[in-house]
Amino acid sequence: MSTLRLALAQINPVVGDVDGNGRAIIAAMERAREAGADLVAFPELVISGYPPEDLLLKPSFLAANQEALERVAVASAGLTAVVGFPDADGDVYNAAAVLHDGELVGVYRKHYLPTYSVFDEDRTFRAAEENLVFALDGVAFGVTICEDIWHPGGPAREQARAGAQVLINISSSPYHAGKGRDRERMLATRAADNVSVVAFCNLVGGQDELVFDGRSAVFDANGDLVARAAQFEEDLLIADVDVGRVFRRRLHDPRRRKEPQVDIPRVDLPPVARPAAGSRKPAGSEARAARISEPLLRLEEIYRALTLGTGDYVRKNGFQRVVIGLSGGVDSSLTASIAADALGPENVTGVMMPSRYTADMSETDAARLAETLGLHYLVIPIEQVFRAYLDTLADVFAGEEEGVTEENLQARTRGNLLMALSNKFGWMVVTTGNKSEMSVGYATLYGDMAGGFAPLKDVPKALVYELSGWRNEQPDGPVIPQRVLTRPPSAELRADQQDSDSLPPYEVLDPVLEAYVEQDVGLEGIVALGYEESLVRAVIEMVDSNEYKRRQAPPGVRITPRAFGKDRRLPITNRFRVG
Repeated sequence: MSTLRLALAQINPVVGDVDGNGRAIIAAMERAREAGADLVAFPELVISGYPPEDLLLKPSFLAANQEALERVAVASAGLTAVVGFPDADGDVYNAAAVLHDGELVGVYRKHYLPTYSVFDEDRTFRAAEENLVFALDGVAFGVTICEDIWHPGGPAREQARAGAQVLINISSSPYHAGKGRDRERMLATRAADNVSVVAFCNLVGGQDELVFDGRSAVFDANGDLVARAAQFEEDLLIADVDVGRVFRRRLHDPRRRKEPQVDIPRVDLPPVARPAAGSRKPAGSEARAARISEPLLRLEEIYRALTLGTGDYVRKNGFQRVVIGLSGGVDSSLTASIAADALGPENVTGVMMPSRYTADMSETDAARLAETLGLHYLVIPIEQVFRAYLDTLADVFAGEEEGVTEENLQARTRGNLLMALSNKFGWMVVTTGNKSEMSVGYATLYGDMAGGFAPLKDVPKALVYELSGWRNEQPDGPVIPQRVLTRPPSAELRADQQDSDSLPPYEVLDPVLEAYVEQDVGLEGIVALGYEESLVRAVIEMVDSNEYKRRQAPPGVRITPRAFGKDRRLPITNRFRVG
């Protein structure tokens, strides 16, 4: 065989829905078969969903995955498939099953188990050391899993030295802004260094804080991109790979002659029994140019990540509708836009809850946003409830000045009302706080932090404005009133309040937070960037003293390399202070 037709099936599984994931795999296999594919690859742990976390400690879960794999194997008649699954054999391994013409013919187990950032694979998996190569109609291919190919001298290198012409990597590589570019640079390097075709099949979809962007890809033996799947959507990428070109390229590469050949087990796959009816054409016939989907630009990429992560979180947890507190400000406006785009405006209820401090323009802008987006819109004033709180506490608070306590009473009143709507109608409460506020604790515990999901949790304030401007430039825009983007931000919890009364301007605050929260730059390092020491000290103190709040916040979509939640883990009880 001089040409191998590859299919990369980036699908969106649900963690724990073993039967449903199996059905989705079988359906994708059928599409690959109809496309004439010789081999179809699926993402890492696609049968269990990723990451399965401590579900892997349940023997019944492992047994269900094995049963699903057996059903998928039977459905592989007529082609070869690489399917990720948890393999329970004395211990538990992150594994790839190689299925061929209806049977399980081999299993590759992951070597490098990441335990950094959002990953905890050492907690539940055993690392493997064995390696192997498969041969299909004379084409040798190796299989690796995600982290394995990030290591230059890892198992993929060994497979190539053992003769593998095609290196298949199945992955569940979570998204953050810019990662797709970095990942493709690494894959191109692996292809060129190993003089091999590299086929990378990635997961797509949202899972708790994580979102997976797909962007599966194929690189030729020169390291050139020859095929790329879509971002943030399920896709079946078909690519015809010229295997003969790999051999010719290796003949002209003197580096390989300096390296010893590697002897690892090789599994020769028998010829496929072609179905009599509707048989597929040989992969070498009707060769076609592979599709190279254009990568999204920065703001659209981030926005798509937020919509996919929000929509999947809501739907996969059994909800159909969400409710959002609308304030007439930029955060709630962008959150409502994301929710409407993710779920459909008919599934979003916006609630304006004015108080004595709410400006008329805030009510006007919230109503206009809801009308433009097509949301179900409610107005529930909180003055009567707020007054009842003040009256109830009047004797206890006698002689004390009004301050943050009274501000927080308003936020908690709103949180209670939104939760009441959630309880009564089964709507998930979607919160509106951003990363800048969460970093410094500029949020009310059990108030505006109360809810099921926080789409903007990892989105700094400056980026909130950028995304809002981008959303307004789309064909159906503008959807966010322009005044929302130009007026000074305010929580409107006291008269004439502005965020700048309590915080540095966001254009100053956000870079300091990025340095401290995401890059772990210390006091002296941030001051050296040109910021006043007193300001930096104040910001660091706010970040460090509010870990207890962040630990109680709802999950949100991870779009930066260092998000709160699984990513950045610090003790709540902690007396270490920087500087």
